[in-house]
Amino acid sequence: MENIQLKPIKKEQTTQDKVYHQMKRAILFGGFPSDEIFTEVQLADQLNTSRTPVRAAIQDLVKEGLLVWIPRKGVTIREITPEEEDEIFLLRSTIEVEVVKNLIKVVKSPKQLEVLKLIVREQEKAIENDDAVKFIELDHEFHITLTRLANFPIMEQVLQNLHNLTQLMGLKAVKKQGRTIHVLKEHEQIIQSMEEGNSDLAVQCILEHLQNTKEALLNNMN
Repeated sequence: MENIQLKPIKKEQTTQDKVYHQMKRAILFGGFPSDEIFTEVQLADQLNTSRTPVRAAIQDLVKEGLLVWIPRKGVTIREITPEEEDEIFLLRSTIEVEVVKNLIKVVKSPKQLEVLKLIVREQEKAIENDDAVKFIELDHEFHITLTRLANFPIMEQVLQNLHNLTQLMGLKAVKKQGRTIHVLKEHEQIIQSMEEGNSDLAVQCILEHLQNTKEALLNNMN
């Protein structure tokens, strides 16, 4: 029997996928008022689609912890409690410390970290364009890429959800004057410490970066 050459099938986004991604982006980047209750009908009308993909998207977003059900009323954006804030950053710190430690072990050449430098350069462009949403997306990409390079797929999944919850704590914090520049410098310091193979310094840099992020978010909320 002749060998059959199979080619990957390009999957088109379904209506459900499009609804899910639009709703998630609106939740994470302030497109929905945080104190408002939404119904399937309202969201379906706004998105000009049927209720079925909206219902499926809502169920997924509830599972991810971004939306909560209000009995007999609809759904609303999850509110992060002070206790949850502490837990989120405790988990992020624990995970990301292990990420940079392992990354230093597996990186054999500075070229392997080039993808992180490219993300930082894109963040510089986002600052120049005053695009806070793009900056946040790239910040998320930076941390996920660290985990991916360290070859921690399960941690990557956990960190993905933790980043989503972090964003619920406030987009405005990153718009705070000077914070974006600090984030940029902190990312560069993390990369430099890993290029030098300095595990202790890398851990210190990632912990300081997360602590600064936490303080900026809490100050914004207060």
